[in-house]
Amino acid sequence: MLKGAEQVDANQAERQMRRTEAIILSMTPQERSKPELLKASRKRRVAMGAGVQVQEVNKLLTQFEQMRGMMKQMQKGGLAKMMRKMGGKGGGMPGL
Repeated sequence: MLKGAEQVDANQAERQMRRTEAIILSMTPQERSKPELLKASRKRRVAMGAGVQVQEVNKLLTQFEQMRGMMKQMQKGGLAKMMRKMGGKGGGMPGL
């Protein structure tokens, strides 16, 4: 059973997941496959359909693009290259 701060974190995570799901379900299948189609008017429509602010739609799209970039980077150079970028020259994460 969760207690205190863990319960608050779990509730917050659950609420965020529901918002994210609502945003995605408010998109057309075409918009889901090509998020670059989402310009201002479509973002407003998606936000209204999901019951959130346009800023939340923008935030989700930004997170998606960041994840897409990381996945491409993983395919090209693998984990070692990304770890070098995160931890400097040594190829690891300092202090761990």
